[in-house]
Amino acid sequence: MRNGDQRRGVRASALWGSGKRGGSGSRSNALWGSGKRRTAVLAALALVVLVPLGASASPSKLDAPSAYVTPSLLSAAQANAAGNFNVIVQGKGGNQAAKAVADVLGLAKKQVKDLRSIDGVAVELNGAQVLALASDKHVSAVTLDARVRLSGNPGDTNQKWPYVTGVTKYSGAPAATIAIIDSGIDAGRPEFAGRIAADVNLTSLSGNSAGDGRGHGTFVAGIAAGKLAGHDGAAPTAKIVSIDVMDDQGMARTSDVILAADWILAHKAQYGIRVANFSLHSSVANSFMYDPLDKAVERLWFGGVVVVVASGNYGYPDRPSGVPFAPGNDPFVITVGASDTGKSVSTNDDVAAPWSAYGYTLDGFAKPDVAAPGRYMVGPVPTTATLYKERADHVVEPGYMELSGTSFAAPVVSGIAALVLGKHPTFTPDQVKGALMAGAKPLPRAKDLSEGVGEVNAGRSVEFQNPPSANKALRKFVMSDPITGAPIFNAASWAEAARGDASWAEASWDSASWAEASWDSASWAEASWSDASWATASWDSSASAMASWADLSLGSASWADNAEGEAANADGGLIDPLELEAILAGTLDP
Repeated sequence: MRNGDQRRGVRASALWGSGKRGGSGSRSNALWGSGKRRTAVLAALALVVLVPLGASASPSKLDAPSAYVTPSLLSAAQANAAGNFNVIVQGKGGNQAAKAVADVLGLAKKQVKDLRSIDGVAVELNGAQVLALASDKHVSAVTLDARVRLSGNPGDTNQKWPYVTGVTKYSGAPAATIAIIDSGIDAGRPEFAGRIAADVNLTSLSGNSAGDGRGHGTFVAGIAAGKLAGHDGAAPTAKIVSIDVMDDQGMARTSDVILAADWILAHKAQYGIRVANFSLHSSVANSFMYDPLDKAVERLWFGGVVVVVASGNYGYPDRPSGVPFAPGNDPFVITVGASDTGKSVSTNDDVAAPWSAYGYTLDGFAKPDVAAPGRYMVGPVPTTATLYKERADHVVEPGYMELSGTSFAAPVVSGIAALVLGKHPTFTPDQVKGALMAGAKPLPRAKDLSEGVGEVNAGRSVEFQNPPSANKALRKFVMSDPITGAPIFNAASWAEAARGDASWAEASWDSASWAEASWDSASWAEASWSDASWATASWDSSASAMASWADLSLGSASWADNAEGEAANADGGLIDPLELEAILAGTLDP
C-alpha cells in the first residue's frame, strides 16, 4: 500500500518503519564494508600479504602496502580516495605513528588523539591519506577505529536506547507482567527463560507455525522484557504472557485481536497482567467512538490494564500524517511514536523517525502521547522465522536482527510502564499514563506533536509519587454498562459535549505538568469541532464502519510503507564508546 491509500480509508500496514538516516549520518561502508556486520575479519587476515618493512610502494598503488591495513579498510580506501575513515595508526615504537602522520600528511597535533601505550594515534583520514600512511616505513598498521561490543555483566549493552530512556538503572527492579499481543514468542529463547507465564494461540488464519513463525513478537518481547547479557530489555524482571494473533506472514484478523483482549480480561488476575502491548494497527481509518478494536482496548484500560500501542509507520518526514487507525487513535490508551536518538544519549539531538505517524485522530485528539527510541533497534528473532529469512541483511549476529519501527518503540514504553507498576502497584492506568507523560523529556528539535510530550524516561516516571490522572478530561464520560455493569465510554455524551464546547478539555489539564506545552486548546484540534461530521452517525453507514474492519494488517511487505528502502544499519543504534565509558564511570548521567 502507498500513502495515498490511507486518504481513501484503506491501508494494509505494519509497524516496522523504513527511511534511511540521511547523508553523513550513515556509517555503513566505513566500519562494516557493505553495511553488514563483518564477523569474519580475523579469518580474512590470512588473505592480506604484508610486504617486508622498508619495501617501497606508491600510495596510488594499493597492491603492496608496507604496513598492515584492515582488509575492508584497504578495499574501501582503494575504491574511495575521498571517503572519510576513522582509523588507528600504529608506529614501530618511539612515537613514530605521530611523526608519520605529521610528516607524511602534514596534520597538526590537535587533529589527532595520541595513544601512547601502543605508539599510535587515532585520526580521521580520507582514503588517499590511508594509502599514503600504509606505504610509510614508520607505520606498522592502519586499522579501523571500530566500535567495541561489550561483554561482561548481564546488564552491559552497547545499544544506545537503554541509556537514553534510563532503564539501565532498573535492571533488577520489580516489574508487572506484560502481555504481548503479536505473532507469538519463541519460548525456547534464553532471554525469556522461566518468565513466560502463559502462551496462548488465538490465530484463526491458516499458516501459523507453533511458537513465533513470523519473528515479530519475539523481537517485541525482547525489547520489552528480554534478559540476557548485552541484550536486556526495558524490564528484564517482568513476566510475559504471549498471545499469538498473527500468522507467519504477520497478518491477523481484528476479531482475533479483540479475542486477545477478552482473554486478558478473563485471566489478568490469574497471571498478574497489568500491561498489554499492541504493536499493530487496524487497516481501516475510523472514529474511536465506533471502532470495535478501540472499544476492546478501552475495556482493558477500564479493567486496570495499561494498554500501550504503536502510532504506526505511515508518517511523513515533513508534515503530520494524522493517526486515524485503531487502537493508536484511542484517547485513553498510551500511543507511542518512534524517535531517532541521534548521535548521543542526550535528548537534545533526538527527533521523530521520518516514518513515525503523528497528528490528529479523526476525532480531534493529538497523538502520539509520548515517544521512545524505535530506530535501529536490535532484538531477538528465531532463525527459522519468515522475518529472519526475508531480511537477511538486517541480521547482526545469529538470532538477532536490527529493525526499525513504532512496533519497537511501544515495547520500550510497555517495559517502563511495568517498572512503574512494580514500584507503585496501586497506580491506575490513568496514573501510569500520567507518570510516563509528566516524566518524559522534551525534544527541542522535534516537530510539534511528532513526539507527543517528549521521550520517555524511566527514572523520572518510576519515581513519581503522585502523578496526574492523564485522562481526567474524559473520565466524566465513563459510565457503567446497564447490562453488564462494566465501565464503558459514553461516546454520545462526549460527542454532545464536544460539539457544544470546542474547549471542553482545557480546564481539566490545568493541574498537569504538561498542560501549557502540549495540552492547550490547539492539541484538541479546535477546527475539528466546527465540522460535526466526525461526531455524527455518518460513520455508521460508511465502508469504514462495516465489515471492512474484519482484517488487521502487519503485512510482509509493510516494512517499505511510506519510507521505502530503510537500509540495514547495524551501528545505527550503538552508543558512543566515550559516552558509555563516562556513564559506567559515573561522570555522565544520561
